[in-house]
Amino acid sequence: MPLWGGRFTGETDPVMERFNNSLEVDRIMWSADLDGSIAYSKALEKAGVISLDEGQAIRAGLEKVRTEWASDSFEIKPGDEDIHTANERRLTELIGPPGGKVHTGRSRNDQVVTDLRLHLRGVCDELDQLIRELVSIAAHRAELEIDLLMPGYTHLQSAQPLRWAHWMLSHAWAWKRDSSRLKQAVERLNECPLGSGALAGHPFCIDRDELAADLGFRCPTANSVDAVSDRDFVVELSGWASLMMVHLSRFAEDLIIYSSQEFGFVRCGDSYSTGSSLMPQKKNPDAAELLRGKSARVIGRHVSLLTMLKGLPAAYNKDLQEDKQALFDVLDTARASLQIACGVLTTLEPQADRMRAALNSFMLATDLSEYLVRKGVPFRETHHVAGRAVQMAEQRGCALTDLTTQDLQSLHALFDEDVMGVWNFEAAVERRDSVGGTSKRRVLEQAKQLQQWSST
Repeated sequence: MPLWGGRFTGETDPVMERFNNSLEVDRIMWSADLDGSIAYSKALEKAGVISLDEGQAIRAGLEKVRTEWASDSFEIKPGDEDIHTANERRLTELIGPPGGKVHTGRSRNDQVVTDLRLHLRGVCDELDQLIRELVSIAAHRAELEIDLLMPGYTHLQSAQPLRWAHWMLSHAWAWKRDSSRLKQAVERLNECPLGSGALAGHPFCIDRDELAADLGFRCPTANSVDAVSDRDFVVELSGWASLMMVHLSRFAEDLIIYSSQEFGFVRCGDSYSTGSSLMPQKKNPDAAELLRGKSARVIGRHVSLLTMLKGLPAAYNKDLQEDKQALFDVLDTARASLQIACGVLTTLEPQADRMRAALNSFMLATDLSEYLVRKGVPFRETHHVAGRAVQMAEQRGCALTDLTTQDLQSLHALFDEDVMGVWNFEAAVERRDSVGGTSKRRVLEQAKQLQQWSST
């Protein structure tokens, strides 16, 4: 009999049973469900609702159930419509009538949301470790490949020279922010709803503060109606994953472009590439393309959760059963994507010669204007002077660096022979020496900061 079957006399339509069943989705929370029931039995015992012997029997039985799940020997039976029903049914089979007391004062409404919060703490820890691993890989490579130069782009047009390491770390800082946001979300979800009952609270005066502490929560939830229906933490995590996947997608998009034959800045590792069923020459960046594609999947799940929640009345509604399938898929996708990103970045092969060859003289136009700034000329004026130099080179069909000192002096009298020193890409990146810039020491500073952070 299901946990709710007492007032019903008619048989449930088998289609409805399947429609209502969530065990295939929520069985992943078996350990969290057992942890919650063990702690709850202690609270019932301290409140005098069950005896010491009953409490000990319940906890011993729940540990046997844990062993069965851990050894993959737990037998699912008809009527096990969710993980809570399955575990309680098996507990009662093992210890008899005392098993029926473990649910006293508790509703699946507060039970499921407690299980979900417990389960998610562990999942979030794993995700954070993967982010730190990815950042560590980027920081380590940045240190090793600090001397490689590449074109920097805005609007996908060549803009200024950068260090390859600087580009890698630009993504690593976004990943670090992802970790910070995840930590904040975990802090907010770490409140204990158990003891809220169906919606009105607990009738047997259990100590909810002690129960929360026993389960490692920061505190109990403050309002029982809100507690059983609150899925802010679900939306926060799906939103977190959506933004994290956007960051991975942007990283992947860069690699897709840079690995194309037209750019040739990087070669993707064979372990994360595939070929074509028709064209033998193809090496496709499928891992990067899937990172980009799966970001859309995660964002779609996030929107579906918001849409599900927006019209719900107060307290628990069955719609909330749909939160887990969406969220678990989001977090599974995020986990796999971070693992793939680690592999892609580890096996990536930068092509220094191709990156160097793509540097062009017009990327030094800003440096030319700054030469005059250092001589006291207002930047707005120097910007126009450098623009006329670009125009002169374009009209002649030559590189900006082919202009002579005399050519430049025809544009402004303060150009001197030392202006030829502007035409140097290494000098250009070294001039960007403020905090966060692309000079060697500033990029190495970033790499060190990120490496230290990732190891804490």
